[in-house]
Amino acid sequence: MIIAANLKTNLTREKSVKYIKEVENFLEKNSISQEVLVFPAISNLNRHSGRVTIGTQNAYPTVNGAFTGEIGYEQLEEFGIKTILIGHSERRHIIGEIQEMLVKKFDFYKELGFKIIYCVGEPLEVREAGHEKMMEYISRQYAGIDVAYENLIIAYEPVWAIGTGLTPTLEDIVAIHKELKAKSSAPLLYGGSVKVTNAKEVLALDGVDGILVGSAALYVEHFCTMCEYAEILDK
Repeated sequence: MIIAANLKTNLTREKSVKYIKEVENFLEKNSISQEVLVFPAISNLNRHSGRVTIGTQNAYPTVNGAFTGEIGYEQLEEFGIKTILIGHSERRHIIGEIQEMLVKKFDFYKELGFKIIYCVGEPLEVREAGHEKMMEYISRQYAGIDVAYENLIIAYEPVWAIGTGLTPTLEDIVAIHKELKAKSSAPLLYGGSVKVTNAKEVLALDGVDGILVGSAALYVEHFCTMCEYAEILDK
C-alpha cells in the first residue's frame, strides 16, 4: 500500500525535518514495509535518505528560467527530488491551473522519470448533478495524461470532502474506485478528509491501494498510525 502525506503550506523547515525523522523512526521501529511519501512545503524541501520518499507539491515544467515564484527541475535535482504531486484540487480550483498546464507538467516530469501522483476529483455541485455528469467531469481530468506511465499513481479526491470532515460512504468510494480502475491500472489512492478514525476502514476497501492524507497528516502520530494500519491490512 501507499501512504502519502500532503503537508501543504504548513510547518517550518525545522519542524518538517523533525516530522520526517519521527516518521522514519516509526517505520523502522515497527518494521513498516509500505511505501510512504511525504510532500512538505516547497521551502522545506531537503535532501533525504531513508524509507520515506520526499516529493514536491508543485513545480514548473522547466529546468530553470524566468518564472517568478516557481521552482524547476534544477532546484529539485539539488535535493534529489524525483516525486511530484500534480493536479491537486487546490492547484486547480484556487491557483487556477487548467488541464493544458497540468498536461505540460505531467509530460515534462514524465520525461525525467519522476514518480507522479496525479489527482482527480469533483466539486460538490458536479457530484449533485448526478453520476453521469460526475464521471464526465472526472474523465476530462484524464485528458492528455499518459495513464499507462509506469511511474504513475492516481489519487481520487472528492473536492467537497477535502478539509471539510465530510466523506463519501464506503460504498461510494468502492464504486468510484472501480470505475477509475477501468481507466488506468496505476495504483489508486483515496483522499478527502482521511483521518486516523476512518483510515483503516478506507484502506480495507476493494480498489483502494492507499491514501493521500492532508490536514490529518499534520499530526505525525496520526500519520504513523495510518502507516501501521496499512501494514496490518497488507499481511
